[in-house]
Amino acid sequence: MKIFTTLPQDDLKKVPAAAAAAEAAGFDGLMGMENRHDPFLPLGVAATATRRISLLTGLAIAFPRSPMVMANLGWDLQSASGGRFVLGLGTQVRGHNERRFSVPWSAPGPRMREYIAALRAIWRCWQHGEKLQFEGTRYNFSLMTPAFVPEPMAAPPPAITIGAVGPAMLRVAAEVCDGVRLHPFCTRRYQENVVLPLMRAGLEKSGRARSAFEITGGGFIATGSDDAAVAERLAWVRERVAFYGSTRAYWPVLAAHGLEDLGHKLHALVKDGKWQEMAGQISDDVLALFAVWGRHDEIAAEVARRFNGLSDAVYASTAPHLPSDMPPGLIADIQCIPTEFDGFVTPDGD
Repeated sequence: MKIFTTLPQDDLKKVPAAAAAAEAAGFDGLMGMENRHDPFLPLGVAATATRRISLLTGLAIAFPRSPMVMANLGWDLQSASGGRFVLGLGTQVRGHNERRFSVPWSAPGPRMREYIAALRAIWRCWQHGEKLQFEGTRYNFSLMTPAFVPEPMAAPPPAITIGAVGPAMLRVAAEVCDGVRLHPFCTRRYQENVVLPLMRAGLEKSGRARSAFEITGGGFIATGSDDAAVAERLAWVRERVAFYGSTRAYWPVLAAHGLEDLGHKLHALVKDGKWQEMAGQISDDVLALFAVWGRHDEIAAEVARRFNGLSDAVYASTAPHLPSDMPPGLIADIQCIPTEFDGFVTPDGD
């Protein structure tokens, strides 16, 4: 099993030391996240400070960026890292697209499917010299002069993964992507009953092997060197579960456990501005659906219990301001958990 952690994003000067330390500790991947800061800039810095570790956007919001802009970013990071970059894309919800990014909204599943097809058409043009002629319902690309073609690189274009919660986006992931990034707001039951059946059906439809498709995430991990540290991290996780549970887009996960009323209650608290009361609505039983916790000497067994047979990679950290302090021995123990994923088989832009 792979294990990913986050990069600092508030100050790019912190990135080289943090990236080198994560690589030395044995982590498999470093994530740049799109919250308060751009997800790509820290990865560009990390590419020059590391040699082995994978670099991932987790996640970059797609629709505010043209596929051409995203293609350039992905190409440059793949080239700078020597083939270690994985492009993780997300849609965000309608309100953020329209009111925070000021981009028009349309059905996200079909749009993301077309977005990925456009990306790969652009990369084929750059990689193989194909004429750029992509015509879709939302995106059209037909101009590419030599002055705008980036220099060749030895590596193939990046693997593409997408964030998915509901069935529509899970189908897109399984049918056209190289992997899926499950939200931490996820439970084992939801993975077993919803995610995996959709993954198997989508991979069969696209004629691809499960061993070349990476399933990442699916829950929170709260750990620390002692009980006090675990309790502190778990309090933060409880707050996140409450926050995500208030968002309608994540309610299919609650529905799998008959917890729809909890979602409505949390949503009402948000509308009333009662943010401080939300975490108190998350009982320990509900928290246990979404998270595993324990000291460093305990957590590997809990990770195996929760994720074995379901996920190929997990998140040691899901917030740039809360980096993981997992020691190398623990990282190695988690990496010993078997998974079905063998590695990306990325076509040359296809």
